[in-house]
Amino acid sequence: MKYLIVGLGNIGPEYAETRHNIGFMVLDYLAKKHDAQFDTGRHSFVTEIKTKGRTFVLVKPTTYMNLSGKAVQHWLSNLKLPVEQMMVITDDIAIPFGKIRIRTKGSAGGHNGLKHIEQTLGHNNYPRLRFGVGDSFHKGKQVDYVLSKFSDDESIELQTLIEKAADSVIAFGTIGLERTMNQYNTK
Repeated sequence: MKYLIVGLGNIGPEYAETRHNIGFMVLDYLAKKHDAQFDTGRHSFVTEIKTKGRTFVLVKPTTYMNLSGKAVQHWLSNLKLPVEQMMVITDDIAIPFGKIRIRTKGSAGGHNGLKHIEQTLGHNNYPRLRFGVGDSFHKGKQVDYVLSKFSDDESIELQTLIEKAADSVIAFGTIGLERTMNQYNTK
């Protein structure tokens, strides 16, 4: 079985390790753990890992967040996979820092990457992992907040949280979406 895992983020050193790039960070961890290197692919950086009898194609779109649907559409088509075998990893300000929510479908919730994926696919029925980055920003400062780095306090826990999110991605491919949701969704 093959799975497409799309981590959302923005390319460029100015965006590295920002809240908005948590999708990239989870995929970077998975690639490093499995000694995989990202190559340049169509609309993305791409690599493949194999574990527990499954193949996971890891995709980091290079289109910038607002055009993430281009990479999603290309790789779903290229790999000939149904959306049920894809998971999108994204930041979410509506969820407290450190919590993850895995869903079978859902609204974009104001997230431009998810909006473009929904627009491109024509629906929102695809699995996603929403990584809580919290909402500690003043009114009108949302963009600055998601494009900022994690605080020192958050950074202490961040690696453990990234590992947990990565483990849930592997679980998605091995034990299925429902069991993964039951095991990893945090209150």
